Amino acid sequence: MNWQVNFALKYIQDTHKDASVKHVCDNVLRITMPHKPAVVAVILADYTINTEMAMQYHTDFPDMNFLCGYRKECVWEGGAIRYLEDNAIGWGSAGTLSSAVYKGDARSAAHKDYFFSYRLIRQMKSIKKIEREFDRVFTVTPAVGRTFRVGMIMEYEPTADAIRTFWDRFGPIDIAWNINPNGNPTQSAIKAGAELGCEVMKWDELKMRLQSQ
Repeated sequence: MNWQVNFALKYIQDTHKDASVKHVCDNVLRITMPHKPAVVAVILADYTINTEMAMQYHTDFPDMNFLCGYRKECVWEGGAIRYLEDNAIGWGSAGTLSSAVYKGDARSAAHKDYFFSYRLIRQMKSIKKIEREFDRVFTVTPAVGRTFRVGMIMEYEPTADAIRTFWDRFGPIDIAWNINPNGNPTQSAIKAGAELGCEVMKWDELKMRLQSQ
C-alpha cells in the first residue's frame, strides 16, 4: 500500500468513526458511510495533476468518483478539472474527500480551498467569460472591459514572499485575490504586487473592479 493511501485510509477512519474504508487495489480506496453513497477514491501523491493523468486514472478505474491529490502542495491544471467535472468525478484535497464522504456528494465535490471563491466569480452577472487555468488561477472577462488574470491566494495574511512565490510558480497575474475571509494582505504584499505589476485585494474590491470595467 502506498504511503498516501495508508495515510488517507487512517485519516478517513480517524475523522469519521462510522466510516468503513477498504483498500481495493494499488492507490484505490472504497469508502462507505451509513445512508450515504459509497465513494471509490483514487489517492495520488503527485505535485501536479494534469488532463492526461485524470483521463488515464478514469480509464484504469472507471468506477472512480473522486480523484484525490493528497499532498497539500498539489496543483490541479484546468484541463484536468474540466475533464473530471464533465465526467461527474469529484476532485481535490484529502480534506475535500473527507467532507464529500460525510456529505455524500463525492461526484460533485471540488477542492474546498477554492470552491466558494470560484463560485462567487461564476455567479457574477457582469462576467462574460471565465476560464480556469489552474485550481487557483483563472482569467475573467467582464461584459464590459478588459480581461484579468487572477490568482487566488489562500494565506491568512499574505506576505511579499507569498506574492512573489505565486508569481514565480504560475506566471504573471493582474490581480492577487486574498480569498481567506479572516485575514488581510500585508503592506509588504501590496508593495511586492505593485513592483511586479499586479494588485493585491480582497473580495469587495475585486467585485467592484469586475462590475465597473
